[in-house]
Amino acid sequence: MSDKFAFIEDYFKKSDLLPAIVQERSTGQVLMLAYMNRESMQKTFETGYTWFYSRSRQELWNKGATSGHLQKIVDIKGDCDKDTLLVIVDQTGPACHTGSHSCFFNNLWEEYNNG
Repeated sequence: MSDKFAFIEDYFKKSDLLPAIVQERSTGQVLMLAYMNRESMQKTFETGYTWFYSRSRQELWNKGATSGHLQKIVDIKGDCDKDTLLVIVDQTGPACHTGSHSCFFNNLWEEYNNG
């Protein structure tokens, strides 16, 4: 890893995977949660588009590479403990593999209170 990306190591002291909360710039809506490893985090910075590590497939994936629903990076912020990222993006199309704009559409609180 080049010196330019040395700061990335600060975020992997607790785990080899880092939660990344993806938020849409235009609406402020949380679109998804995914995980980054060192390589996907570096690729995200290098390309300006989101790259994640798939825990189920155990491989890197570029969000939207096959669907065209890309996430262009606007900003990336690290939390106070350096163990979570907030990734602010311009989203093209839906973020969720179900076709929903956001992955967070199951309203459990409402379901609980109306059940």
